[in-house]
Amino acid sequence: MSRYPGLFITLEGGEGAGKSTAAKGLADALRAEGHEVLATREPGGTPGAEAIRALLLGTDTPLHPMAQTMLHFAARADHVETVLRPALERGAIVICDRYYDSTMAYQGYAQGVGVEQVASLIRLVDLTPDLSFFLRVPGDVAKARLTSRAGASDRYERMGEDFTARLMQGFEAIQAQEPERCLWVDSSGAPEAVVATLRRLIAERAGR
Repeated sequence: MSRYPGLFITLEGGEGAGKSTAAKGLADALRAEGHEVLATREPGGTPGAEAIRALLLGTDTPLHPMAQTMLHFAARADHVETVLRPALERGAIVICDRYYDSTMAYQGYAQGVGVEQVASLIRLVDLTPDLSFFLRVPGDVAKARLTSRAGASDRYERMGEDFTARLMQGFEAIQAQEPERCLWVDSSGAPEAVVATLRRLIAERAGR
């Protein structure tokens, strides 16, 4: 699948879909089997990208959607060249909590930046995941998970229902365009059941 010895897996979805929990559980399961696993996130994964994350998710500084897009890709470029590509070159399994499909869904579709504009930046980064799991839960489950979180909500968690509807339409469009890479997964169940589903799909699709 990959042009590198390693395997690149991303987890995507809306707010409250359980991506971070699933990413951690999957990484733990793969490590227990003896694999070298790099678990990381976007925006983030390097000191510079984490600084950009704070600006992007914070609510104190207004940012135009195009500015958000460019910041996401600035963080991504540092992450790809500093962390992701080297890990894949040495044969690690990389699990990333969000990647460019989120930028396409959030900014390209939901915030109206435009599909081709985001696609041009994706081509520039030039690192495609081997498998992307799109996690999906009913709206009431997502809301309950967000309510249970400690701390203030971030920029995207404060977006309204209309934004969420456009966001999910974006993810649906992305999945329809790349059904071999992008797989929908119901993440409303227990975390261990979600991880078991992800592990099975990796074995079926990537033979690992």
